[in-house]
Amino acid sequence: MGAREFHDGAQDGLEALEPLDPDQITSFDGLLTAMRKTAFGGRRLGEAYEVLWAMIEDPDCFVVLTLSGAMTIAKMGKIISAMIDHGMVQAVVSTGALIAHGLSESVGKTHYRHQPSMSDEELFRKGYNRVYDTLEMESNLNYVEQVVSLTMKRVKPEQALSSEMLTRELGQTLAEEYDGAGILKSAYLKKVPVFIPAFTDSEMGLDVGTWAMGRELDRARAQRQGGSDLDLLRAIHGAYPSFNPYLDLNSYTSHVVSAKKLGIFTIGGGVPRNWAQQVGPYIEISNARLGLNVQPPRFQYGVRICPEPDYWGGLSGCTYQEGISWGKFVPPEEGGRFAEVLSDATVVWPLLMVGLLERVKAKRAVRP
Repeated sequence: MGAREFHDGAQDGLEALEPLDPDQITSFDGLLTAMRKTAFGGRRLGEAYEVLWAMIEDPDCFVVLTLSGAMTIAKMGKIISAMIDHGMVQAVVSTGALIAHGLSESVGKTHYRHQPSMSDEELFRKGYNRVYDTLEMESNLNYVEQVVSLTMKRVKPEQALSSEMLTRELGQTLAEEYDGAGILKSAYLKKVPVFIPAFTDSEMGLDVGTWAMGRELDRARAQRQGGSDLDLLRAIHGAYPSFNPYLDLNSYTSHVVSAKKLGIFTIGGGVPRNWAQQVGPYIEISNARLGLNVQPPRFQYGVRICPEPDYWGGLSGCTYQEGISWGKFVPPEEGGRFAEVLSDATVVWPLLMVGLLERVKAKRAVRP
């Protein structure tokens, strides 16, 4: 083993770090830019900011926002709406619960802070549904059902349903009937498709299911003489909505394969993340099994905010590097740019968004 050499990092082209000087920072944009020159989680957040900016500024990039977790109950709904309103995302893939609780907010209903002195038994008796430290009123969800019912009146009985179609129709209802901001309202006005892969795992899925059964209820009652309500429920359970999830899959795939470049911004993980990322493998197996020759799409940009590390083995924590092995992402050596922040999104997402809006406004201000 030879003698050690004492290099200065500049000799090897290393990037120098810089102290974060609070006296020199006057904006969120400045703070996030400075954090990229620090270390640990702060550097990760600063790098995520730069990748996210590059993603939304690339005119050829089709950006997919994937959402999981209770982000709308956590009052992040207007951040999502703002990203849509400002043209930062071109498609949204979400859990149904997140969109359903966002609907509650969109129609003017309120979430409340949970008081630990109130037991969960008491909450149940009073119609309060708890999500960690926040309460969703059961009456809110009942009101949302009225919005869904109003929307379903426009749907023809024979029409095949998909989450993209239903979220678009709900967005139209919000745009025509309600004044407040809303995720689906913004998506409808900006023509941004919203996909919910696990649609039945949500209040909206239950609303559509009961809507379909409700259409059969009078007929079932007329045919049945006597019997319990449980027997009646079993009878109308055969009234399924004509919901076809492959309409969503192929519509989303069409958007993605038509894009010149792809970016993905993921909050949390779960089904929305995996569903949004699976297009590359979908096209690959279609080529192999159907004799096609379509270029499999790969995400060139990616930013993930999620507290889950990869060593738990769950998909939410899997790294973009791992996704390269599945053919989902462009390797960094071929131009892929990725950043991952292991944090609660409610802490760092607002910082990123305010910084991005500052940059957008500054860029507009210098235009001739």
